[in-house]
Amino acid sequence: MITAVRFWNEKPDCGSFNLPLHFLQKPWYTVYEVRAVQFRPFVYDAMNRQVPVAIEPMTPQDAALTDREPLWQTSWASEYLADENYEKYAARVGDELIALAAYEVLPTALVVHIVYMEAQPESNPTLDGGTPKYRGIGRLLIAYGIKLSIDSGLTGDVVLEAKTTSLAKHYEEDFGAVLLPTFQSSAPRYLIADEAAKRIFFTYLD
Repeated sequence: MITAVRFWNEKPDCGSFNLPLHFLQKPWYTVYEVRAVQFRPFVYDAMNRQVPVAIEPMTPQDAALTDREPLWQTSWASEYLADENYEKYAARVGDELIALAAYEVLPTALVVHIVYMEAQPESNPTLDGGTPKYRGIGRLLIAYGIKLSIDSGLTGDVVLEAKTTSLAKHYEEDFGAVLLPTFQSSAPRYLIADEAAKRIFFTYLD
């Protein structure tokens, strides 16, 4: 249970974060729960079948692919995503790149910040015409952020921004995200913690 929260502020001169968000809480997981099992990522295909996914560090070739047809929403070769503090990962079904995600491990804040995540155009709700090739990508990438938090010895919690009102509703209703204080004109920030994080993460444990 969260017993105290201090504000998560932006630095006044840039879009990056300082680290004054502190959760005075114990992790929601036990060492046995997460060490005695394996993390097995998967998504669903168009036939609603589970498809195994491999997640590994993003390569320059992965980033370059986002600038080719069919174009991704974001160029992962951009300066914004080149920040060395971000850990970037690629999700694949076989040799097919299906998603990319950037994470920021924040030890002082005890959380992992999900900076950005994006599905391939064929599975992106904005681009796929309502018929995604794969489903469950967002949930999987959030679960991987939770895994990074646990592997870093943190609380297993993650924070992320909702860049649209539909995303905000999605995070609240489907992931149990809790709205955090928002400053200036920044996008709404959400915390996924405790039972909500546990439900998401345990989906992929075997």
